[in-house]
Amino acid sequence: MELGDISALLRTRPAGHSLPRAFYTGSAAFEFDLAAIFGTSWLFAGFEAEVRNPGDYISFMVGRWPVIIVHGRDGEVRAFHNSCRHRGSILCKPGQGSAARLVCPYHSWTYGLDGRLLAASRMPEDFQKSEHGLKPVHLERIAGAIFICLAETPPDISVMRRDLTPLLAPHNLGHAKLAFQSTLVEYANWKLVMENGRECYHCAAGHPELARTFPVHASAYFGFADDTSRNFEARMAALGMPMGPVGEDWWQAVRFPLNDGTVAMTTDGTFNVKKLMNDAGGGDTGSLRWAVEPNNFCHSTSEYTFAFTAIPVSPTETHVVSKWLVHEDAVEGVDYDIDTLTHLWTQTNLQDKEFAENNQLGVNSPGYTPGPYSPEAESLTLRFVDWYCARAADYLDRAAA
Repeated sequence: MELGDISALLRTRPAGHSLPRAFYTGSAAFEFDLAAIFGTSWLFAGFEAEVRNPGDYISFMVGRWPVIIVHGRDGEVRAFHNSCRHRGSILCKPGQGSAARLVCPYHSWTYGLDGRLLAASRMPEDFQKSEHGLKPVHLERIAGAIFICLAETPPDISVMRRDLTPLLAPHNLGHAKLAFQSTLVEYANWKLVMENGRECYHCAAGHPELARTFPVHASAYFGFADDTSRNFEARMAALGMPMGPVGEDWWQAVRFPLNDGTVAMTTDGTFNVKKLMNDAGGGDTGSLRWAVEPNNFCHSTSEYTFAFTAIPVSPTETHVVSKWLVHEDAVEGVDYDIDTLTHLWTQTNLQDKEFAENNQLGVNSPGYTPGPYSPEAESLTLRFVDWYCARAADYLDRAAA
């Protein structure tokens, strides 16, 4: 399938509907997504808490592309393509670690934490180390969160920095630590995984644990009855907690109330972490949901931040990386228990895995045709797919030009 074929297929999608089948199943569409979407967008990459000290790094994949984020000796946090400038071996396998220098495991080419090539043995006398440093990736930090962009010229991120910062600031991500991380393999296209993650049409029946505290019947973009909204807004205003909503077509953030009688987004609705990230109002401040297209959403509550990221692996395989952050002074086994902390979102992820995989099996059918979204119950899913189509069309237009 050529770009012209993708363009023609994209134009067949009825407004307000899901995508044609090939966008969820085909290898050509998958390659297109890597180039047009993941290769051009700002991507949520992690938290400053994961690279707190000089030498700390996180290594991860964006599709098939390895990236590494490193905290330098000068205090700067930088991102690089995780590819040695000798013959391309990755420097660090996916995961977290700390190193004084980045040493290629293949032929020991050695790089500084700032990406400069420091040593390359047995090269000719005229070899210029200065011309073989690691290739940089654009990186931005916002209120403790890290974003990267693989494009030569990244999109403007200034509005996100301006508007997301005051909403995230009360959650003190600069004083957080990574308590736990998991990776779940889902045999479904990344877009199906994200469409599922962008709506709660299925939550009342599909996520009984989440429905205990999460307002699964909220309309559209966390719309509530007037009294609920007014009371929560007044309480947050008194506490100095910004609510939003804020956002652009590729990101959004809003603070919303939890269900009556609950104070925490946990299985039982009570706090599971004794050391809170934010104790304003006794910690009863709902949840800040912030989400970045194409593949991320987070919930920041008074006791933890949960991050969900969907990494495309193949047309029908996606790896869901989940992270839980708690206060840096919280002690495991004293202030929190890992199993209790992670239970709610682990159960939710496992349930969503089944939904997404069932969705993939059905979409594979020759009987599948794009179906209509519910504007009231699936507004964020429709928003995601509309954004995807707009970005895809823009990429195709630029390629044609």
